[in-house]
Amino acid sequence: MLKTITRTMAATVAAGLLAGAAHAQTAPRVYENGTVWQISHIETKPGMFDEYMAYLNGQWRASNEAGIKAGDIISYKILQVNAARDKEPDLILMIEFKNMAVFDASQADQDKRTAALWGSNQKAAQAQISREAMRVQRGGVLVRELKFQK
Repeated sequence: MLKTITRTMAATVAAGLLAGAAHAQTAPRVYENGTVWQISHIETKPGMFDEYMAYLNGQWRASNEAGIKAGDIISYKILQVNAARDKEPDLILMIEFKNMAVFDASQADQDKRTAALWGSNQKAAQAQISREAMRVQRGGVLVRELKFQK
C-alpha cells in the first residue's frame, strides 16, 4: 500500500514537472520593436481652432522639423476627429520618434533645444501658458510600434 502511494505521488510530481516544462515553452517572437509615437489628444476651445492650427504650423512644426534635422524624429501628423463631442479631442497630434533613447537626452541638451526654438526656458514656459487659452489637452499616450518579422 505504501509503495502504491509513493508511486502515485511520484507519477503525479513527474506529470506536474512535464506539464510545467511544456507550459514554460513560449512561442517564438514574430515581431521587432519599431518606432515610438507620442500621441496627444487636443480639444480646441470654441473659436480657437484656426488660431491653434496657426500655432501648430509655426512653433510646433518648427520644433518637429528641427527634430527631423537632428535625426530624432521620423515624421509628424495632425489628425482631425470627425464630429468630436463635448470634452473630446478634435485634434490628434502624432510625432514619430526613431526610438526610446530620444527621450533620454540630458537636461543640458534639452535646454539647448529649447533655447534654439524659443529663446529661453522662460519664454517656452510662457508660450505653454498662452496655449492654454486655445486648447485643452485631453490626454495622450507614448506607444511603440511593433513590426512583424519577415
